[in-house]
Amino acid sequence: MSNHEDPAAFWEDRYTTTRGDHGTVWSGRVNATVASEVADLAPGTAIDLGCGEGGDALWLAAAGWTVTAVDISATALAVGSETASQRGLAERVEWVQADLATWRPSAQFDLVTAAFLHSPVELPREQILRRAVTAVAPGGRLLVVGHGAFPPGSSHADHADAPPLPSSDEVLASLSLPDGWTVETNEHVDRVATGRDGAEVTLIDTVLRLRRDR
Repeated sequence: MSNHEDPAAFWEDRYTTTRGDHGTVWSGRVNATVASEVADLAPGTAIDLGCGEGGDALWLAAAGWTVTAVDISATALAVGSETASQRGLAERVEWVQADLATWRPSAQFDLVTAAFLHSPVELPREQILRRAVTAVAPGGRLLVVGHGAFPPGSSHADHADAPPLPSSDEVLASLSLPDGWTVETNEHVDRVATGRDGAEVTLIDTVLRLRRDR
């Protein structure tokens, strides 16, 4: 797979050709690390960057948040929208198709999340996360969750030449935060998940939660 493959075409193909027996690519469940980091926050407005089929966005909506869910794939968004309707959450989630490489925030939110914003095709992750900083309202949070190591069975896991994944410290440094921010979480955590073959695997997540104080 070429790093120069068109991202929109790549992700649309991914969401139309790699669905599991349940009809979706992902489980539809919220990521456990995201849920843990958000559980103590008062609901408000949220934007989920790279929402995929909406597992995190739907969980946020069910928890009382008003959510904007952004992804490049129309197919993934259609899955999320249908699920939202089935769960009575349609009015709590706005589904927005956009390429994050060129996305610019048009509003500010109480919570900005970017969970597993990784891609085998071109993705200017650092630039996207810097723009995400500007989308956080005063008193709000930015939550960035990523892979601390390649998941077992991933296309990169067995390739020594795969570029290293950034640590939470490296992500924090890359944000070039202005004054007026507090680091609330900066750590690597182990998370037990179920692989595609049904076996349990232990994954490492990098977690960064930041509060904009002013």
